[in-house]
Amino acid sequence: MKLKLVLFVCIFFILSCDDDNDLMSIEAMIVTNLYAPEFIGNGPNQQSANFIKFSFKDQTTTEGDNWDIAFRGTEILVNGGFPGSNYEPARTGLAAGYITIGNYGGIKSVNENLLNQDSETQKAIPSTNGGWYEINNNAILPYSDKTLVFKTHNSRYAKVKIVSFYKDAPENINPFSSKPEYYTFSYTYQPNENVITF
Repeated sequence: MKLKLVLFVCIFFILSCDDDNDLMSIEAMIVTNLYAPEFIGNGPNQQSANFIKFSFKDQTTTEGDNWDIAFRGTEILVNGGFPGSNYEPARTGLAAGYITIGNYGGIKSVNENLLNQDSETQKAIPSTNGGWYEINNNAILPYSDKTLVFKTHNSRYAKVKIVSFYKDAPENINPFSSKPEYYTFSYTYQPNENVITF
């Protein structure tokens, strides 16, 4: 799987008053072309694909239990709560999430009262009915005014802006020729425990 990460120069530094307890810097990243198909194979051999698990701290996909969010098709899971099907990975962490209305850069803190974990009947990040995208002319388009906010599997925080659902994030999407299920997203990761600001 090709996964390209581009590290933005972090201009955010958080310092405590006590030099012995300096906090770590906030990390701002962009992930391009994370491929997360819903199905693999064709015709009678088609099967549901595995979810692609991602770690904000490690800045990459992972096979272990240290994942924060996971992708498959338009579904996004958090590593907290309970699976809704046998195709979903087991939840081993404390992750949770919510969708908020607001410009990505303008979301400065986490509203802990809005955090939800996945359950057997609903997801913290719904893909439909007020979820993260709309369908326009058969194309899946992330809402420009929605930001995804997450508590990670080990109780840190991150915010995510999904930029595109298509390979190479084309400006003009052709639903018949543009390749779907390739996520491009920006995220900001707060690596310090009990700090809810970005």
